[in-house]
Amino acid sequence: MDHDLPGPGPSSDLTRDVAVEGLVNARDLGGLPRRDGSTTPSGRLFRSESVDRVTSNGWRAVHDLGIRTVVDLRAPSETAKDSGARPSWLTTVTVDHDGLDDEPGFWEPFWESGIVGTPLYYGQHLAQLPERTGAVLRAIVEAPPGGVLFHCAGGRDRTGIVALVLLSLADVEPEAIVADHLATVANAPALWASVGVPDPEGRIEALCAAHGTTVEGAFRAALDGFDLPAFTARCGVDDAGLEALRTFRAPVT
Repeated sequence: MDHDLPGPGPSSDLTRDVAVEGLVNARDLGGLPRRDGSTTPSGRLFRSESVDRVTSNGWRAVHDLGIRTVVDLRAPSETAKDSGARPSWLTTVTVDHDGLDDEPGFWEPFWESGIVGTPLYYGQHLAQLPERTGAVLRAIVEAPPGGVLFHCAGGRDRTGIVALVLLSLADVEPEAIVADHLATVANAPALWASVGVPDPEGRIEALCAAHGTTVEGAFRAALDGFDLPAFTARCGVDDAGLEALRTFRAPVT
């Protein structure tokens, strides 16, 4: 399948944020530096918080960005509350990335320790449940032509795990992967203010501090410890799909 779609030109670190009414944590994953000196293609893969509050003007902006598929990483209990209208040109795919009901044995110790919602669990999720992120990757590979936006609730943890994998597959410079995650952390106050919820950043940092690290340090540890070959061997994405992901669904010539 030809996934090529004209998109905006190469993005700098200052222009990756996208303006969509109803979103405050949305950005293009294009324009990031790869180890070989190239950059990731723009206008193909995007990340954000929940799109439930995107307005009609916002959906026009989404269309103009070339996005034609949304991959929703939330649990069924969350998606059931989403009553927002979606335009007819948009394909929505839901993938329960956490699998709270399917994987209680995995989640129980994290609930007990309180580190759900921090990067402290990312590495173990990737190591123990690679097929759950793999299901998201397959949805991205199999999406119809056009850009793909993936999101969870805040665009931080589930979305952050998927972004970590996608950018690692694309051989993005590790510092750029860290910086992309920290952009979400920086957006957190505006995000929580937009929904009238107290900013939990202080609590998240305190949890990380109790484990001898910081939010940034915990994310770096997850990235440094990520075994990409082991993950790709178990995630359920075939070689053609992995190549499509490495190129951000660009045709290989």
